[in-house]
Amino acid sequence: MSADFGTVILVGAGNMGGALLSGWLKNGVPGKNVTVLDPSPSETMKKMIADAGARHFTALPEGMSADILFLAVKPQAMDVVLPAVKSAAGEKTVAVSVAAGKTLAYLASHLGEIGMVRAMPNTPAMVGRGVTGAFANSKVSGAQRDAVQALLAVSGPVEWVATEADIDAVTAVSGSGPAYVFYLVECMAEAGRKLGLPADLSMRLARETVAGAGEMLYQSSEEASKLRQNVTSPGGTTAAALGVLMADDAMQPLFDTALEAARKRAEELGS
Repeated sequence: MSADFGTVILVGAGNMGGALLSGWLKNGVPGKNVTVLDPSPSETMKKMIADAGARHFTALPEGMSADILFLAVKPQAMDVVLPAVKSAAGEKTVAVSVAAGKTLAYLASHLGEIGMVRAMPNTPAMVGRGVTGAFANSKVSGAQRDAVQALLAVSGPVEWVATEADIDAVTAVSGSGPAYVFYLVECMAEAGRKLGLPADLSMRLARETVAGAGEMLYQSSEEASKLRQNVTSPGGTTAAALGVLMADDAMQPLFDTALEAARKRAEELGS
C-alpha cells in the first residue's frame, strides 16, 4: 500500500472489523499505526493484534486521536459507541462507518462536522472477495479518500457512489446479497432432494455449482447475461428451467420486491 494512513483506530473487531484488520496487516498497513478498540475480541484477534505490533484497548485511552476512525460496529451499537470515541475525532480526522442505515447527519450529530465516509462492505470480505460501496462527504480530502480506498480495497473492489441515498441501494444489492446467494443454494438443494437425490449429495452439488459459477463470473469479462446464454442450448434442459425462472411473474419481480424491502429497512435503520 502506498497511501499515507497516519493513525488508524478500528472500533470493533468482530467478523467485519476482524476481516478488514487482517487484510490491512497482510497488505502493508504498519501494525504500529493501528489501534483496535473492542471490549472482548476473540483470542485469534488478540494474537493477530499482538503479532503485528498493533495496540488493543477495551475503551479509548484519554488523549488518543485518530487520522482515520474506522467504525465497524452494528447499527444498534452506534448510540453507545459514538459518544465513547468522540474525543478521538478532530478536524483532520476522517470517520468511516460500515453500519447499515446510519446517515452522515447522524454521525455528524455525534462526532461533529468532519470528513466522513459511509461504506457498505459485504461478508465475502472475510475471504478477500468482498465488494464495498462507499460515499464521501464534501469534507473528505483527496488524500483521505485515497487512504480510505486503500483500507477498504483489501477485501475487494470499492465502488464510490454519487449520492448518500445510493448506499441504501448498495446495502440491498451487495451488502445483504450474499444471503440471497446462500438461500439460492438451499433452494437448489431442496429441489434436488425432491427430485430423488440424497439430501447431502444435492447440497454438495448445489454448493459447488454456485461457487463454480461465481468463480466464472469473477474470472470472465463477459456480462452475466452472456455467460447465461453460453450455458443455455435452445430447447434444452437449461432453457426449460429458465422458462420458469424468467417468466414475467417469477424471479425478477420477486427480486425487485425483496431488494426494495431491504432498501426500505436500511432507511428505517437510519431514522
